Amino acid sequence: MKILWLPALLAGAILPLQAVINGRLSKELGNPVLASLVSFLVGTVCLVLYCVATRAALPNAQTLARIPAWAWIGGLTGAFYMVGVVSLVPRLGVSVTMGLVIAGQITLSALLDHFGLFGVEAHPLNAGRACGIVLLAAGVFLVKRF
Repeated sequence: MKILWLPALLAGAILPLQAVINGRLSKELGNPVLASLVSFLVGTVCLVLYCVATRAALPNAQTLARIPAWAWIGGLTGAFYMVGVVSLVPRLGVSVTMGLVIAGQITLSALLDHFGLFGVEAHPLNAGRACGIVLLAAGVFLVKRF
């Protein structure tokens, strides 16, 4: 399980880089929504090329029909995240924006885990997890303050 920590850390480390790059794109284009659209288009092209190169099998109609309706809105949540971050980085800075993003991620993650929502295995909220969330919030406050 610990071997998965490195890719998770790398994935997290890419987010502030993405925010800076897309923030610059937004500044140059003059529109955070347009910058987000360009970012998604570039990502889509890269994913299509990857699927073609790896000969990824397309799902059949039965597989598509089994997917719950809520599972199709991941792109919408990604778009909301992207426009939000692209809009906030120039105003708040990268570290405060990412700190708030991470605080929001951890808080909602703890609730999703606690209630076992969207098919995830339940992991009850305990004092240690709650303390971690409070400490994270304090960390964001310190980053913003100093």
